[in-house]
Amino acid sequence: MAELGTHVAQHLELAATALALALLVGVPLGVVAAYRSALRGGVLAVAGVGRTVPSLAVLMLLLPVLGVGVAPAVTALALLAIPPIAINVDLGIRGVSAAALDAATAMGMTGSQRFARVVVPLALPVSLTGLRTATTETIASATLATFIGAGGLGDEIVRGLQTDNSALLFGAAAAVAALALAADVALAASGRFAAHAA
Repeated sequence: MAELGTHVAQHLELAATALALALLVGVPLGVVAAYRSALRGGVLAVAGVGRTVPSLAVLMLLLPVLGVGVAPAVTALALLAIPPIAINVDLGIRGVSAAALDAATAMGMTGSQRFARVVVPLALPVSLTGLRTATTETIASATLATFIGAGGLGDEIVRGLQTDNSALLFGAAAAVAALALAADVALAASGRFAAHAA
């Protein structure tokens, strides 16, 4: 049981670190795509490619560069999480009504004030949908980190398969599902709160 707890902690650390990196990259990409129509096609095309490449394939491609361990696992998971974040930030910003923007301008707001006080709150619910998708996918895919020695609940799943231990296998799989579900429920509640507040 103690070992399971250690692997849960490793799993959460991998997912959280990857999501933090994905937010640092994905949010600016989404903003650029929303405000620079000339770049939008390229940004979204790259994001689309990122969604179609299997995370295990990304892990294998990173092995020669980053070796084994946490670094390639976090990088691969971040690359998986960036596309839904960038795409939904772009959609959220472009979905802000022109009337709201015109009203903000009429009130004398500067461009930065309009972005912070109008665009961000109104775009947040859609943006959080992208974060929801990224979070659940990252938590689920973090099980693959075991194949490059990064730990996590994937270790428990593989050990359950190797030893034909159904209880261990299904216990670890259930833990992954519970983590993903809990994160999804929490972010869904945040999205509803953001939509209500906007």
